[in-house]
Amino acid sequence: MTEINVAGIYLPPLLAEAILALPLFFLVRAVLAKLGVLRRVWHPALFETALYVSILSLLVLAA
Repeated sequence: MTEINVAGIYLPPLLAEAILALPLFFLVRAVLAKLGVLRRVWHPALFETALYVSILSLLVLAA
């Protein structure tokens, strides 16, 4: 991918992928919370960070 031009400002493609990863992260987090997985992990904030980075990594690899 090349840079994204927004009103004359060039943005890295990683920014677009990071923004695209957010709704997917919230969807997966809601499903995991409903299933009770987030109550069983040792450190929920660390788990959620790793989950977001994993989703972002999959998007970057897919692009």
